[in-house]
Formats: sequence, C-alpha cells, structure tokens
Amino acid sequence: SGLSQEAGSVEQLSLHCAEGSLEWLYPTGALRLRLAPRLPPTSAAVKGRSPLHVTACIKPTGTFRGAQLYLEREGGLELLLPEAPRPHARCFSWLPQEKVALFLQATPHPDISRRIAAFRYELRGDWLARPALPTASLGAEGACRPCNDTEILMAICTSDFVIRGSIRSVSNDAELQESIIGVSATRIHRQKFLLFQAGGRAGQPVGSIRTPLRCGVKPGPGTFLFMGWLHFGEAWLSCAPRYRDFQRIYEGAQRARQNPCEFPVD
Repeated sequence: SGLSQEAGSVEQLSLHCAEGSLEWLYPTGALRLRLAPRLPPTSAAVKGRSPLHVTACIKPTGTFRGAQLYLEREGGLELLLPEAPRPHARCFSWLPQEKVALFLQATPHPDISRRIAAFRYELRGDWLARPALPTASLGAEGACRPCNDTEILMAICTSDFVIRGSIRSVSNDAELQESIIGVSATRIHRQKFLLFQAGGRAGQPVGSIRTPLRCGVKPGPGTFLFMGWLHFGEAWLSCAPRYRDFQRIYEGAQRARQNPCEFPVD
C-alpha cells in the first residue's frame, strides 16, 4: 500500500517467481521492481545451454489506475503501461546478462480516492524461436507463417498443450486484435491445465485457442494437431499442422532417428 510510503520515496522489490501478480493500493512515490526470475527448465536448458534470452509479459487489470509502468533498461525508461491502459499484454525480452527492471511511478491526483495499480506478469526463459504471443514487441514477424518440420517436432515435445481435433468456429476480437479458434478435440495428448473439457457433441472435449488477428485464421475442414503455450491462463497457438502431414513428418524423423521425443502416432 502506498499509504505506508513517503510521497517521494522509491520502494525496491525483486520479482523471483516465474509468474505472479502485483497490486499497489493508493499509489504514492514509486516502486522499482527488479526482474530476477528463477527460470523453469526450457528446451534450451535441457540441451545443456542457457536460454538465449529472457521474456517478460505484463498484463494490466481492467481497473489499473494511479500509476504508469516503465521498462528500465541501460539507463533509459520506456513507457509500457500508461494510466488507465487497455487490457493488452505487453512483452519484451532481454539477454540473461542484462540488468532490467520495472519502474512503477504514481501519478499525482488532487483527491485521495481509492486507486489500484495492479497487473499480472510472466517471466520465462527462451520460448523457442517463435513464441506464441499476441504482440509484435518481440519481433515475431514470422508468427503467422506455418511451422517448419523441425519446429513441429520440437513443439510436440515442449508445448503446454498438444490437441488433436478440428475447428468448430473462428471469431475475431477487433479490440484485443485476437482471433479465437473454437476447437473440438478428438484426442488430448497433453494439457498443463484443464483447457479442454467435455461439452461438445457426443461428449467431445471442446476449448478455445487464440492467435493474433493479423494471421487471418479461417475455419476449414480436416483434423489438425494444435500445439502452443499458456499465456495468462489462455491457450495460444504456435503450430497447427494437418494431422496427416504431422504423421508423415514424425514417421520420417523416426526412420532417420531424428525425432527429439517419443509421440504416439496412429
């Protein structure tokens, strides 16, 4: 709470968790949040290499008021969240040896009405070459292109979810710049949380997967293998080959003994 701070003071905090949330009541002065995550294992770490970069994503609550959030890097400040921002996630990356911090500065107001500057955050290691994130701030200009064979084989081993199924619907959210793909699952190979639950025809599990609106996803027939990552509790797509194409790629890698992990193919 800012009620325990002096007007011009800067409170120092460290964020060590891979994900969490911060809530600042009655913002006064400033908070400097050092980003020092204890990173979970990644595909790079499994191979004995340190992550190529660290990624952070910040998502404000719908009631974010009373402060502005800046990224502090190399002595400069970059505005990430103005006061009363739109509820979009902002992501940025840095090299493991770089020193970065978040600077949350209270904005002056003539009254003492209740304001809360609150946001959720995710801190992760290298999210593969093509992270499934709804942002252009990571330089993910290739986020809409189909995955190549190597990316597909790695995605089945490392993704937060791997779902075989078909597209039921596609809806677009112009404000959030997101497309929501309704998926009916025929087989759940992996899901870290209960993303897909029974509720479709004949009790088939159904769920939704998001992708940037600019990718122009359209509904189409056939069976796909949907793979991707959890981002603030929502499923985001990274790869979605047709299942028959995945079978061909996997069986070819198996013959060449180049598949990075075992996967049930039928």
